[in-house]
Amino acid sequence: MDFARYDTRGYPTLPVRDGYAAWAASYDDTVLDLMDLRIAEALTTVDWAGCGAAVDLACGTGRVGAWLRERGVATVDGVDVTPAMLARARVRGAYRRLAEAEVAATGLPTGAYGLVCQSLADEHLPQLAPLYREAARLAGPGGLFVLLGYHPWFLMTGMAAHFEDGSGRTVAIESYVHLFSDHVAAAHAAGWRLQELKEGLVDEAWIGAKPKWAPYRDRPISFGFVWSR
Repeated sequence: MDFARYDTRGYPTLPVRDGYAAWAASYDDTVLDLMDLRIAEALTTVDWAGCGAAVDLACGTGRVGAWLRERGVATVDGVDVTPAMLARARVRGAYRRLAEAEVAATGLPTGAYGLVCQSLADEHLPQLAPLYREAARLAGPGGLFVLLGYHPWFLMTGMAAHFEDGSGRTVAIESYVHLFSDHVAAAHAAGWRLQELKEGLVDEAWIGAKPKWAPYRDRPISFGFVWSR
């Protein structure tokens, strides 16, 4: 579903590639680990160090890749559509290789990864099925797909991913609402089965960082799926 029907803020909206190119310089100062990495920490069905090689789809500035390396993942590859994001990921030194590519058509080898990851990107895809199919192609036998995302409930409150550009103007990035039932349908069609689901709520840590979010206390803000084949 197009986010426009839920939009309550009316920020100017940029295409994904343009939006993240403009956001790259300030992204790491804007996005909190509470959104995705705290969810990853809470997952209990993933042996990170035992997964073998991993691929980070929509790797952005490399936050997730660096986190995976810290958890003992020996080899991480990354793909992203935005050169400015890839440049920042490259500086982190966490990746074996980085490529400019769409998450649904990475060009990476079939069955090469024990772990496929994506964080805070599924809401920018018009359809989920191509993502789940590509993740299935990339995963080797027994591979996992860990998908960390912005909760559809929060997106439906009218707040899309947004940031201040270089002129101080607040802009949003093209977004779509995908219900959990949409994820399940796309995952099952690609041969994935759900192993774990965690949801993160707006809590005291969030409100401490964003006091204006107090009205959202105890509302869902993010999620983490673990899929297996």
